[in-house]
Amino acid sequence: MSGRCRFFLDTIAYPDVTEVTLTGDEFSHAATVQRVREGTEIVLLDGTGKEYSAIVTSVGKRSLDAHIISACVSDKEPRADIYLLCGELKGDKTELVVQKAVELGASRIGIFSSEYCSAYMNANKLERLNKVAREAAKQCLRAKSVPVEYYPSLQVALASAGGYESKIFACEFVSESDKGLDVVQSPCALVVGSEGGFSEAELACAREAGFTAVTLGKRILRAETAAIALMSVVAYNLGELR
Repeated sequence: MSGRCRFFLDTIAYPDVTEVTLTGDEFSHAATVQRVREGTEIVLLDGTGKEYSAIVTSVGKRSLDAHIISACVSDKEPRADIYLLCGELKGDKTELVVQKAVELGASRIGIFSSEYCSAYMNANKLERLNKVAREAAKQCLRAKSVPVEYYPSLQVALASAGGYESKIFACEFVSESDKGLDVVQSPCALVVGSEGGFSEAELACAREAGFTAVTLGKRILRAETAAIALMSVVAYNLGELR
């Protein structure tokens, strides 16, 4: 991470309120990892897209106090609205996908279970994924933490993308893309499966929901590679990596 340390607060009422307190995980990160001390200048974030410059006024055992001195709108948030839906992956691969999607400019992330998915989700895992998203946002200097949601089935996940301009469904057994990725428009929803891929019935369900089936080439990609690659190509075509 470059520059001043960055930390999230639930709400910031600046300029009406200039004194704030950092507690919980963010305090632990500030005190034990970043070694923030009295007089350190930090950046506070409240998820609205604003950055608040603040000076640490005191550091206690369970919290720290800071005085906000100014605020500005971040210029690091993506202009394009990209929603990544990824099948639940084994081990810590889902965390990798969440981390890279945030860095590449995802505005929303959904994790889902599907017919051939062999991983599972619980409340602790979902909380961990949201923490990964928050830390990734701070690392890449974003001002918003990207929400990570879980859907118990592909059908529910597809329904969550209603209203998106472009809907892309990456499928490993599709021999030719229905449409090229160079014509995607924002807002855009992207779907990538788990290690087991998709069934013919799931592809049909996606098409019925308005998704365009695409191939990611003649080689079979690992699920995490496919998610990051698709996110990268779409982000580039929407102007986020230029």
